[in-house]
Order: sequence, then C-alpha cells, then structure tokens
Amino acid sequence: MSVSQTEWIVTISVTIAVLLFDIIIVARKPHEPTLKECAAYLTGYVGLAIAFGIWVMVHHDVKPGPGEKGGDFGLQFFAGWLTEYSLSIDNLFIFLIIMASFKVPRKLQQEALLVGIIIALVFRGIFIAIGAVAIENFSWIFYIFGAFLLWTAYTLVKDKDHDDDGENAVVRMARRFFNVKDEWHGLKLFIKENKKTYITPMFLVILSLGTTDLLFALDSIPAIYGLTQEPYLVFTANVFALMGLRQLYFLLGDLLTKLIYLSQGLSVLLAFIGVKLVLHALHENELPFINGGEHVKVPEIPTLLSLGVIVGVLAVTAIVSLTVSSRRERAGLAADGQPKSSDPDDTQR
Repeated sequence: MSVSQTEWIVTISVTIAVLLFDIIIVARKPHEPTLKECAAYLTGYVGLAIAFGIWVMVHHDVKPGPGEKGGDFGLQFFAGWLTEYSLSIDNLFIFLIIMASFKVPRKLQQEALLVGIIIALVFRGIFIAIGAVAIENFSWIFYIFGAFLLWTAYTLVKDKDHDDDGENAVVRMARRFFNVKDEWHGLKLFIKENKKTYITPMFLVILSLGTTDLLFALDSIPAIYGLTQEPYLVFTANVFALMGLRQLYFLLGDLLTKLIYLSQGLSVLLAFIGVKLVLHALHENELPFINGGEHVKVPEIPTLLSLGVIVGVLAVTAIVSLTVSSRRERAGLAADGQPKSSDPDDTQR
C-alpha cells in the first residue's frame, strides 16, 4: 500500500484537530453531556470511519503502488477498526469501574475520559511504530504476537468479571510515596497547602486510566497487526476506534454492564487473530529450527473471512449478553447473576 507523505500529514493533522476540538470546544466547560449530544457526536465519528474505509477502497484497492499487487486494504481497515473498537469498549468498561471506584463526580468524568483517551492514543502510537519496525526487520515477531494473543485470549476466558477496584499497583504506590488529598479540587492534579504539595483524587484517576491504557495497548496492537501489516491502516483504525469513545461512555451508561460476555467474546476474537498470526508466521518462516528455515505451506486466512468472523463474534456476543442480562433483570438479579445490592452507594457497575 503506497501512502503519500501528504496523506500522512493530512491524517495526523485531522487527528490533532479533532483532539483540539474535543479539548477546546466540547470540554471547555465540565458537564455531563446529554444523550442527544453524545448520539450526535458518535454518529458523526462512526460516519467518518465508514467514509474513510470506503475512501481507502476507492483510492488504494484499485490503484496499488508500483510493483505491488492489488490489495483489499479497505476490508483490512474495517476489520482492524471493528476489532480495535471492540477492544476499546472493553477498555471503556474498565474506565467505568475506575470512575465508580474513585467516585468521580459526573461533571468531571468527561474531562478525565478525554485525558484517558489521549493517553491511549499516545501509547498506541508508540507501539504502532515499534511494531512496524519489528515486523520490517524480524519476520519471526509474528510468532510472538500470535502466542501473546493466544495467552491473552486464555486469560480473558477465565475473566468471569472485571475487578471492581480501580486502584492498581501503580496507584497504590503513588498513595504510599505522595501526600494525597481526599477532597476533589475540580480538574487540578496538585494543590499546595501549608507549604506542602498534595496530589488530588483526579491525579490518581488519570494515573489509573494511563496504566490501564498501557495494558490495553499491549493487547490491541498485536491484534490489529494480525489483520493488516500496513502502519497507516493500523494507525487510522486506532484513531477512529478512540474517536467518540468519551461520548460512547455516557451514551451507553448502564448498558455496558449488561455486556456480560464481552470478555469471552473478545477472547474468541483474539484467539482467532492469534491463530491467523501463527499461520502467517509459518508461511513467512525463516527460523532455522522450523522446517529448516523454509516457508511452511499452510493456508492463510483471507481478510474477507476475518471480517466476517469479527462481525459474527461481536454480534453473537452482544445478542447473548443482552438476552441473558434481560432475563436476569426480570428475575430480580443483577447483570452478573448475583442478587441486586441494596446499598445506595453501590452505583455504577
């Protein structure tokens, strides 16, 4: 896939413009966005992603660069975007837990989410660059990517329920080594009192979101490189997957807690991509202790089939999750099958 310098400049410029729009226009005043506001922005972002995928099909699938074969780059983008979007929704669920764990005021959650999404974009950009260099120089990296995704899929299968505590080891370490104020001071991360500097709860929330983003970036980048090896498509799929994530958080609300089989659905998805990566690694094999360093004749999974599997798994996951959650709700149970809590402080989860 031949991507001109102009395309890269325009893409990065538009990404920065959208972020600035979010920061300056949308988030200039802390507030809880309305459902109408969230739906409008989300519709726009999804529409942009679909339009971009069609543009890739028109301008890159039929006009390959010199010496290249015609590719299915549009399908690769859609497969990567849907995969990254589904992983981002799981990331969003963790954000929900973090907000509830720290009892973040609703009017401040929008700004905290915006910072979390920017951090996610930065981490993914770094890992995209590292992944591109590794793939360019070491074909055997696909074995590592594939094994990592298979292991991640295995851990997700066992993940019956996410941890309700947003305080990870990094946050607990911050509490240990810094002076912490329990009172909220708006968006301030640090305050000074009696010549001493304190970190605020917002600092701990951002720290928790950032470390969570780092872990999710480790999962998402190998996953999308299993669907496309084009850095431009990897980058744009991640950008579009993160656009509108903040609005999606408020739009879905309690619906996120009803996606009870999301982790299991993602485990199937990551296992499928992991197998795809291993097959690709065998096909490109250069390791001397495997088939004498020669390529192994194994079938490779086409992009169209990958896209079909991704859509099918996500659809089944959503339908089964919502159906079971609805039945449990009618039976007077929480979405996870446990008796509903009578504690008024037990809010989001």
